Order: sequence, then C-alpha cells, then structure tokens
Amino acid sequence: MAGRVVLLGATGFTGRLAAEALVRAGLAPVLAGRSQDALVALVADLAGLGPIDAAPTWEHADASDPGSIRDLVRSPDDVLVTTVGPFTRLGRPALDAAIDQGCAYVDSTGEPPFVRAVFERDHEPAQRSGARLLTAFGYDYVPGNLAGALALQDAGGAAVRVEVGYFVRGPMAASSGTRASLAAVVAARPFCFHGGRIAERSSGVVAFGVDGSQRSGMPVGGSEHFALPRLSPALRDVGVYLGWAGPLTRAVHLSAQVTAQARRIPLVGRALDAGVAWAGGSATGVGPSALERSGSATVVVARALDGVGRVLGEALVEGPSPYDLTADLLAWGAAMLATRGELGTGALGPADAFGLPALVDGCAAMGLVRVG
Repeated sequence: MAGRVVLLGATGFTGRLAAEALVRAGLAPVLAGRSQDALVALVADLAGLGPIDAAPTWEHADASDPGSIRDLVRSPDDVLVTTVGPFTRLGRPALDAAIDQGCAYVDSTGEPPFVRAVFERDHEPAQRSGARLLTAFGYDYVPGNLAGALALQDAGGAAVRVEVGYFVRGPMAASSGTRASLAAVVAARPFCFHGGRIAERSSGVVAFGVDGSQRSGMPVGGSEHFALPRLSPALRDVGVYLGWAGPLTRAVHLSAQVTAQARRIPLVGRALDAGVAWAGGSATGVGPSALERSGSATVVVARALDGVGRVLGEALVEGPSPYDLTADLLAWGAAMLATRGELGTGALGPADAFGLPALVDGCAAMGLVRVG
C-alpha cells in the first residue's frame, strides 16, 4: 500500500473505535487530533492490538485549522478517514483537503445537509481532481444502501420507489457526538428523492414490520437518495426513515417540521445554527461502554415498490450495535479505497463504489447480514 490511512478525530468516541478497527485490519493508521497527550496515550493503548507492522503513529491536527488538515494528506494515494463532527460545522476542511489532493475520503457523518453537499456540491470537483468520496459510511447510511440494493435486485428493475427504515433493537445510548448530529438533523431543511430528482419536501411517518410488530420511522435525508437511483434508473422515489424514537416518532417528526419552518425566519435560523454548534462543542470521547453497546443491534428494512404500491422486493439486514458497526465500516471502506485502484471518482455510494457482491461480502464479515 503506497499511501497512508489517516484518521482525523481519533481521540473522540467514534474515532477511538475506528482507530481500533483500523489497527485490527492491519492498516497502520496515522492518528490525528488536537491533543498530543491523548494521541500518545491512544497509540500506547493500541499497541499489540493488530499485526506488528500495523502499529499506529500520530500527528497533530485541528479541525478548526484548515492548514493543519491539509498537511495530513500528502499524496493522492492517501486515505483520509474523519469522525469529527458535527460535520455541518467542522467537516468541511477535511473534505476540501481530500478533494484538493485528489485522494480518497471516508467519513462517519449522519447529517443530511452535509451528505447532500458532498453529492451535489463536491461530486464534480472531486471527479476533476480524482478524489473518491465516501460520505456517511457508517450505521447511517450503509445498511440502508445495502438493504435497498438487495430489495431492488429482487425487484428485477421494475421498482419505482424504495423505502428504507432504520431501527435499533435494544437500548440505544447516544454519545455526545450523536446527540450533536441529531440536533443538526432536527434543525435541517428536509429533502428526499421524489419524482426523479432531489426535492426539498418531507413526507409523513411510515410504518415498517420489525420483530413481528409495526414500528414507525420519520423521514430523514440520507445517501440512499443519491446512491440508489444510480443502481436502478427506473427509480422515481426514495424514502429514508429513522425509527429510534419508537412511540415518540410522530411527536419528534412534528417537532422537526416546526423547526424546519422556523429556519426560514433569519434570526431563528441563526439561533438554531448556534444551538447545533453549542451541542457539538460540549464533550468529546464520551459514549456508551462496550457492555452498553452489546445490548443493542442494528436493524434496517428496505422494500422496493411498483407504481401502485405493491412490494416487489424486501430485505431485512441486521448487525452489531450502530457504534461498533460504524467503526468496522470505516475500516473496511478505508481498506477497500487503499487497495482497489479501479474505483470511480467523485461522490460515491457504497454499492456503486465497490459493487453489490463486494459490499455484501464485506458487510457479512463484520456481522451485517441479510436475514429476510
């Protein structure tokens, strides 16, 4: 491997899990962050976790200092992995550095506005520079891309709509970063793929069959809106739904709608942005323990429908806790980008980047498998 795998945000909660996964995968990551003491301690903690030649090193970098981020990526062969969020506030310097260098990039965002910007604003500049961008390459939104692609495959190209529902089995303890990202989701303008194009609109709450009961999901923006239509040109609508709130989903959805409308008032919109920034600046490295994570599991449902709403294909995928799954996905995506030179450029979805068979095999290796 000619280039380096660089992990920005290594000392945060998700970053630390990703660092462990990268070392176990034998990628010898360069761990980057603001605190030298924390980085030195993390390198020591990871000693012996993977092969001898996969021992991590560290470099100082600050997400608020674009120059220090640019210094991290030195070759088009490098892979820049970032877990620094909220991405709508802190994610741009790493993304710009990867595009300017023409290297590969993977992030853990779940924030719809950032995902949309990567596909709409950054796709063509990345194509020109040769950069390969994998945004939202974690629990949100790889499982939905996997389930959606499998449902579309079952539908045989006849589906015109896909609906994807994200759920968690068991308790879901949220890290400080997740809470900040959720604040960004609620404050964001809604969008979806409707009528063959990205549209700023929000549909209603949708029910999915999970574990023998109907569970509701509220609409959110995801990478599926951009990536799944590439797999099936007949698609006219893609809906992505989040069901973490359980019986409170409708109330949370109503709150999100009110917040989105309030954003149209300039002073209120700026206040909401300030609130998201405050949420993202509260704590780092704080999240559920391994024991707490072991009690939760990823559950994602996708169904492909025809023009009158008949289900033509359906897929249920299950896997580890969202946090552990995200770490393993980031490591797998980085490894694939570092070793496969035939990939396309620009903003890529999981299936169109690597192909569905490779995505199925890679996800299976980390425990994310189809069960229905």
